[in-house]
This record gives sequence, structure tokens and C-alpha cells, in this order.
Amino acid sequence: MTQAYKDRIREVVAEKLATYQDHAKAIYERPEVCNTEYFASGLLANQLRQEGFEVTQNIAGHETGFVGVYRASKPGPVLAFLAEYDALPGIGHACGHNLFGNYSLLAAVALKAVIDDLGGEIRVYGTPGEEGGENGSAKGSYVKAGFFQDVDAALCAHPAHKFAPTLRLLANAPVDIEFFGRASHAAGAPEAGINALEALIQVFNSINALRLNLTKDVNIHGIITNGGQAANVIPEYASGRFYLRAAERKTLESVYQKVENIVKGAALATGCDYKFGLFQNWVDDVVPTPLFDQLFFQEVADYGIDESEIERSERNSLGSSDVGNVSQVVPTIQPTVSISDSPIPGHSEEFKAAAGSPKGYASIAVAATLLANTALALLLDPEKLAAIKAQHQSLTQTNNN
Repeated sequence: MTQAYKDRIREVVAEKLATYQDHAKAIYERPEVCNTEYFASGLLANQLRQEGFEVTQNIAGHETGFVGVYRASKPGPVLAFLAEYDALPGIGHACGHNLFGNYSLLAAVALKAVIDDLGGEIRVYGTPGEEGGENGSAKGSYVKAGFFQDVDAALCAHPAHKFAPTLRLLANAPVDIEFFGRASHAAGAPEAGINALEALIQVFNSINALRLNLTKDVNIHGIITNGGQAANVIPEYASGRFYLRAAERKTLESVYQKVENIVKGAALATGCDYKFGLFQNWVDDVVPTPLFDQLFFQEVADYGIDESEIERSERNSLGSSDVGNVSQVVPTIQPTVSISDSPIPGHSEEFKAAAGSPKGYASIAVAATLLANTALALLLDPEKLAAIKAQHQSLTQTNNN
């Protein structure tokens, strides 16, 4: 019976593949950044409606977010597929999210073809702004809004060079720092001014000094977004944007407090007023659930993926993703799927080219089948799902203690 369900999933993927490849190409050609993905989200949401899902758009404070739901006639587990579709500023789809969202949609649609026999509920969460930006990292909003409270497991896959397990990604606190001083002529009356730029420069210098006392997993990097308007006018306003990263949230909370104290000290030293805080959702570190990844890679083996395309070892990354917020509350996988025969650095022209290549578009069939079959395995084996949930609970408790 299991094989019959898998055969049906493959049939649906083959039948509908061209539609989702066309969607991926259209999204690739019209890249949209954080919370402006009106074309991509509309295209995908409308496709889900056509596939028989109940769709709600504009959710959790994100106009370009959506949720699609299909409930079987019998009760069962609630499985959520995560769909991303935002691009990077300037370079476009150099992280392959034109493919990512279509992986999840086609997987959900294929699973829908068999779930009435098994029982359960399929959800597709369209999640804007994974790359960050104003009110970015929508998965954080969805978690806070309780969208995962009754979800048993979450699934997605990311395009990459090779098939590989879910990455351990860093927690990230994206912050804006602003100083407010008083303008004055820099040569004629410097004593009358309060230099906001000087306060910001002190922040940079103090953060550089702080690095000596931080653990190796911590990474702080930032830019000046406003440093004044003229060299002969003392800047009355200055601002910077920083990413504060660490391997675990509890470490990052400490780093966040240290940096806030630096900002307070710079304000006190210069006489400025200040603002400090997140400009988007806090991003949590990813907690992989090994049993869940093992289930996915069993499907990789059954699919017949060549061993040369597979990297099996667990890996860490210096990047971040709001899939981490989801992984803190439910078992979550985000393995990678090959779209290139050679290494492709993330956020690069090479990655962008791969995301729009024949192999990139062909990967939609592979990823959708693997995700749908992994979800099918959870529906067919309640004990396996229970073991994955128990392992996840143990790992998150350890991570947060």
C-alpha cells in the first residue's frame, strides 16, 4: 500500500510539474524583496486555491503572507510546508527562493492526492521576507501568532549544490541604532553642537573591543546608514544597522544586552539621545531533528539520487534563517536539494544562474517528491512521528537551558 501512495505522489508531480516550473520562472523574472512579494505570493496563493486548498492572505502583519489549508475527511497529524519566494535586493533570486516556494506547494498538492485515505491536515505557509528587511523574517511573526501551536511537523527544502541535511544556522538579532544630537557649524561653533556621528563611531570601536571577550560562535557586523549631510556641519543625526549573531539564542540575548549597553555608553559620553532595537523579527537558531532528516534521506536513497550529489554529514553555517523560529517549536527539516553540478556560494551570481537553470527547474520534481514522501511516511507511521517529536522536545529543552 505504501508503494501505491508513492506512485500516486509521483504521478501528481509529473502531471503538474510544468505549471510549477512556469511559476518558478515567472517569479525568477520578477524578483521582489521583503514584504513586497505581491506578484509571487498572489501567484502561489491563487494556485493553491485552484488545487482545492482554503487560502487566507494578508496574515500576521504581512500583506504578502498566506496560508493554504486542506483537511482530510478523517483526523490525523497536521503537517506544514513552508514556502519562501522573496528575492535579495539588487541581485534577485540568488538564494533560489523562486524554486523553494514551488517545492513546497507541489509537495503539498501531491500529498493532498493521498491524504484522504490516511487522515490529517496539510498546511502551506507562504512566508515573506526570509532574507530580512523591515518587518522581515515572517516565520517569526507566524510563530508569535500561534500558527504552529497545533502543527505536528514542518517541512521545506532549500536549493544548493548538493543534497544535505538541515543546516545548523545562527540566531540573529537585526538591530537599528540611532543617535540624535544637535547641529552646529563644525568650524565656527563646534562647542554648540552634539555630534551624533561621533557616538555611532564609538559604538563601532567599542564593538571591536568587545569581540575579544566573545565566544567564537558570535559574529557582529554592521554599516553606517546615515552619517551626516555635510563635512562642515556637526551631524545631528546618525544611524547604523547591525546583525548580531550567535549559535544559540541564550548566547545572543547576552550579546544583545552588551551591545545595548555600548549604545547607552556612547550616548552618555557624547550627550546624544538614542534609539536601539530590532527592525524586524528576531531570528532563532535552527535546531535540527536528526530522526526527521534521516527519514528524508531514506526517501533520497529510494529515489535513486546518485551518491556523488549527496553530502551526509551534519554541517554548521554562519548564516541565519527564520526557519529557526519554527524549529524551536515543532520538528522541522530544511535539507538542501542539488541545483548545480559545481559549488555555488549563496547570494552570488553563480547561485542566481543555477536558480534559473534547467537543473534548477528540474529540481522542483525531485524536491516536491522527496518532501511529499517524507510527509507520507509520517502519516503512515505514527510511532515514527512520535519519536521525532520526542527527540525534538529533548533537543529544544537542552538548547534553551
